[in-house]
Amino acid sequence: MSTLGGHMIYFIGIGGIGMSGLARYFRRRGAVVAGYDRTPSELTNQLLADGIDVQFDDRTAMIPEEFRQADAIQVMVVRTPAVPLSSPLLSYWEERGARILKRADVLGMITKDLRTVAVAGTHGKTTVSTMIAHLLTVGKVRCNAFLGGISSNYGTNVLLSDDAVVNVVEADEYDRSFLKLCPNESVITAMDPDHMDIYGTNESMFDAYTQFAILCDGPLLVHERIADHFKDRSNVMTYALGSAGVPRAEDLRVVDGAYHFDLITEQHELKDLRLGMPGRHNVENAIAASTIALRLGVTPSSLREGLNSFRGVSRRFETRIRDKGIVYIDDYAHHPKELDACIASVREMYPGRRVTGIFQPHLYSRTRDLAADFAQSLAALDELILLEVYPAREEPIEGIDSTWLLDQVPMENKVVRAREDVIDHLRNKELDVVVTLGAGDIDRLVLPIQQLLNQRIRS
Repeated sequence: MSTLGGHMIYFIGIGGIGMSGLARYFRRRGAVVAGYDRTPSELTNQLLADGIDVQFDDRTAMIPEEFRQADAIQVMVVRTPAVPLSSPLLSYWEERGARILKRADVLGMITKDLRTVAVAGTHGKTTVSTMIAHLLTVGKVRCNAFLGGISSNYGTNVLLSDDAVVNVVEADEYDRSFLKLCPNESVITAMDPDHMDIYGTNESMFDAYTQFAILCDGPLLVHERIADHFKDRSNVMTYALGSAGVPRAEDLRVVDGAYHFDLITEQHELKDLRLGMPGRHNVENAIAASTIALRLGVTPSSLREGLNSFRGVSRRFETRIRDKGIVYIDDYAHHPKELDACIASVREMYPGRRVTGIFQPHLYSRTRDLAADFAQSLAALDELILLEVYPAREEPIEGIDSTWLLDQVPMENKVVRAREDVIDHLRNKELDVVVTLGAGDIDRLVLPIQQLLNQRIRS
């Protein structure tokens, strides 16, 4: 993978958060890159700006002529698990005999070339990996970073350096993709039951994380809550808020809306660090990210600067409006534990205020499997507006819908609304703290809600 001049790489699903990062990586390293995605997006706009040919029509005639005329042995095709086997583009390349790999295989190949830090976990991995990348950048430790979200500091999901000394990668458990990686150091943030459509049982999912841990040939940092799963491994360190061990955070407090804390690691004791990203759970993420960054050569002073200047990740506890009368926070939370963390942080930062949550369940299978937990988590809101289930890659499951879920939420102020009706529903409501939650197309509501609330502030 180190010499790519003259190579041709075609991505099916190039606009995905992981795929677009790989496309830009290979383009920078001299490969000829093109691909297909269903719809234009900010990510595909960035690809086009980088000179990458992106088609939005899956007819094979739309494949760039340079690729169609090339010998198939010159072309590597990369696809995501979401690409159906019936895809005409996939069939075209199969018939031609091109080499076809999953995204995880390709990312795994990249991690063989360079020292790699891999961050896994059912939640928190995007924030931790993005935070590590930012701390390394501020600390002038050159890195390539392949992130599962858009960094608010850099406006991108991939950071690239021709002189990188380390890769930072988000290790995705879906489809067991993370088992393709070759990490030298790893973080595991959480192992709450998820993706039962892939794993079937909690034990099967835990086993996959155990296999991931075995792949790591250096230090493995795991959350204290899940440490028992790795007690037989000698390379494990644990972290958590309230931990008695190291690394840990002490004297956690909120000052002017920001979290301050002391960080204790094996080598350092750093007082009064300020985290630029809100959320108690993000202080916990900062413990893990800071431990890795210090180990990779970031100085304490650069770490302090990096934590203070970290602006987070788009849609990860992202404060869109903070006015004395109205607060609006947008979060990607789509698992009950993520909802718990988000809502608890909102309550801590804005005590005594009325919280209206707008939640879009993601996947029928997840909604079915975790319904009782979702109901309990959502009940911590003062008011719930529930959108229809976002299906993503799934077909509907009979009897599983948002009305079914709503009936299980033990609260009075709750309603199901179509995404298209939410703005009208909000227009005449008294609103105090508003939180949008979910991983589907609820992101299309963020700007309209922000505009509506800003109009209210101005009036």
